[in-house]
Amino acid sequence: MLAGTLMLSLLSVAGTAGAYVVPRTARPGVATSASSGPPDALPSDQGHPPAGPSATASPLPEITGTVGRPADALAAWAVPLAVRLGIPSVALQAYGYAELSIAHASPTCRLNWTTLAAIGKIESDHGRGNGAKLTVNGKALPTILGVPLDGTGGRDSIPDTDAGELDGDQTWDRAVGPMQFIPSSWKQHAVDADGDGVKDPNDIDDAAFAAAAYLCASGHDLGTPDGWYSAILTYNAVRAYARDVYAAANDYGARSRAA
Repeated sequence: MLAGTLMLSLLSVAGTAGAYVVPRTARPGVATSASSGPPDALPSDQGHPPAGPSATASPLPEITGTVGRPADALAAWAVPLAVRLGIPSVALQAYGYAELSIAHASPTCRLNWTTLAAIGKIESDHGRGNGAKLTVNGKALPTILGVPLDGTGGRDSIPDTDAGELDGDQTWDRAVGPMQFIPSSWKQHAVDADGDGVKDPNDIDDAAFAAAAYLCASGHDLGTPDGWYSAILTYNAVRAYARDVYAAANDYGARSRAA
């Protein structure tokens, strides 16, 4: 949990003019080297969409500190915006808090809340996948589990790594929670973002912050076209996935700024 004075300093920096949703010149569908811009098209990826709009996201507010769940301090910003975007307010608060927190921990990463929201949409409809709902404290109930990663149907083959502790499967790993972490990735990036003493992939606060940490651990600058796409492809190395995240992030950014 961030202390009140640290939180105030952090928010006053991150909540000013608002960062770009994705870089202005980004083109979906390919990760390239940091020294060159992404090409307009690739022979292996014909038909990918053109660059999305350069929308800017609704800026996060300044706050003085929190009592209880830290992300609740963003309620005044998140509640009305959540209605406009169709995102549960508890999830939007978690995405915003994760952006602010990772901006302090990894200032060169330049991750925006819209990217986390886009991933949350695709992975679990913001904690609502498989009939789940988010509680007021951000926990997805019932637990959101992915299919067994047994190598069939084009899926990766990942034998059980956690004795079924997180996913209930002692044979194969499954993705868990609103941001769909596999157990081995969760073990590496787990964080207690809401200060309740538990690192829980089923908690949107912990999961969103862990997703931010995962994206920023790659060392990429998400404020650049190459860095943004390269980071997203570490989360899921599928070009169509990166395009979907790109589109959703820009959509959320544009609608967050709409009058």
